[in-house]
Amino acid sequence: MDSLLPFIVMTILFAAATIYLGWRGYKSTKNNDEFLVGRRKMSPLIIALSYGATFLSTSAIVGFGGMSAKYGLVMIWLMVLCILVGTIIAFAVFGKRTRRIGRELGAFSFPDMMGKIFKSKSIRTFNAALILVGMPIYCAAVLVGGVNFISVTIDVNRDIVLIALSLVVALYVTYGGIIAVMYNDALQAAIMFIGMIVILVFTFWTLGGVGGAFESLNALWGDKASEPIFGNMVDDGFRGWSSMPAFGSNIWLMVVTTLLMGVGIRALAQPQLAVKFMTAKDDKTLNKSMWIGAVFILVILGSAFTIGPLSNVFFNMTQELTAIELHTNSDMIIPEFVKALFAGVTFGDLFVSLFVLALVCASVSTMGALFHTMGSAAGYDIWSQIKDRREKISSKKMAESLKASRVGTSIMVVIVIIVAYMMPDNIIARATVIFMGLTAASILPSFAYGLFSKNPDANVAKISMAVGLISWAIWAFFVNLGIAGIIGTPMIIEGSWMNYVDPLVIGLPLSVAALLTARFVHSRKKDALAQAE
Repeated sequence: MDSLLPFIVMTILFAAATIYLGWRGYKSTKNNDEFLVGRRKMSPLIIALSYGATFLSTSAIVGFGGMSAKYGLVMIWLMVLCILVGTIIAFAVFGKRTRRIGRELGAFSFPDMMGKIFKSKSIRTFNAALILVGMPIYCAAVLVGGVNFISVTIDVNRDIVLIALSLVVALYVTYGGIIAVMYNDALQAAIMFIGMIVILVFTFWTLGGVGGAFESLNALWGDKASEPIFGNMVDDGFRGWSSMPAFGSNIWLMVVTTLLMGVGIRALAQPQLAVKFMTAKDDKTLNKSMWIGAVFILVILGSAFTIGPLSNVFFNMTQELTAIELHTNSDMIIPEFVKALFAGVTFGDLFVSLFVLALVCASVSTMGALFHTMGSAAGYDIWSQIKDRREKISSKKMAESLKASRVGTSIMVVIVIIVAYMMPDNIIARATVIFMGLTAASILPSFAYGLFSKNPDANVAKISMAVGLISWAIWAFFVNLGIAGIIGTPMIIEGSWMNYVDPLVIGLPLSVAALLTARFVHSRKKDALAQAE
């Protein structure tokens, strides 16, 4: 940007609002109940915007937006899945049961609720441990997405941005709890909404309108398809930015099983999203929140997955190269596109500043929810159980737990910063689906079983969780090219279409099969015992 003044002014105003909302959260947080789930009286608008802002981070806009630049408009199907499954089914089916059972059992976190549903401390510990092991990877990816965007567009030192962004979020989460998180989420969601509409409208205006932009995108593939750089993609099933990859091809398997199913289905088993349902007063609140959230996701993802493919048209028009020819690191495509789009435009710095702020909000909102979830898992779910074993907790339990949750949050912030420095390139979208796949394969079947079964059995859930976790891990670390290739583990199957199949496609069905089998065996044993008596 030529001038940082617009960004500085916006940042000061945003920081002031964030501090104020964090202070309100702090004043309203007197015990662990309020730190973890507020007063269970959040409004529909706050819940919807907080859910949407947590769901759609910089990973969605920068990471998956970059993937849409590479693979095209097929990513719009991810938006459809996020609305139908990640929002409507999540609120109408899972959300209502989560709210009711959470309130009835007096649960304050996702692991706490799972433990109380199955009357099992080990299940509570397992879920908390899963959060503490897997969630820092996702949180670090969200942080890296925000840092990359800010450092590229306003030319600020990457380390300064990374530390500053982490500390700002850590401060209001640690002291303000879920109330500060959700109030700030709502503010940040509003800024994201405006910013994405602006960038979408300006993209269409620059490329000659909606029809002209998509006609140019279709024509571009006709010009580029025969070029050597796209040869491997064509061989792997790519058919252009406006078409679905060839059915069953390597790219089709990767896009459908990893990118589309990777987030759309996995959203149902995300602890940081489930806790939002527990803050609602009643089912009517969730019904209202559902439709507000659906509109929010439509605008944010619809914009991101449209400007991604169209960035190829823009870069080809200005530099005679497509986005993926210019940037081998897909995580940098959207930041570079926004910077170039407004270069030399009247009030361009103002628009860039608005979009940078929108991306800051996308990063901060998700990080806030993740820090809160990890801090709760460490301080409340793990530490409180350790205290229980060592001594019977007195009437000061709630205050002590509050302190433990705050300390746990602080520790996890440090861990996330360390993980962020270890992140390789092209990792944002991949890290997101890794965490979401891990949780879906491990706990989604048991979560659904616990919510909808009259007499859920802990042993059945444990078997399902173990099979889901182990099968997902084996496929992820030793078969899937995208994950094994990153961490460098030896692959037991090479040169096969199976290398492009996401671990979720293996882990989730096996977890479901294990649950059904274990439940059937348990029922037969129970019937046999009843007959013997």
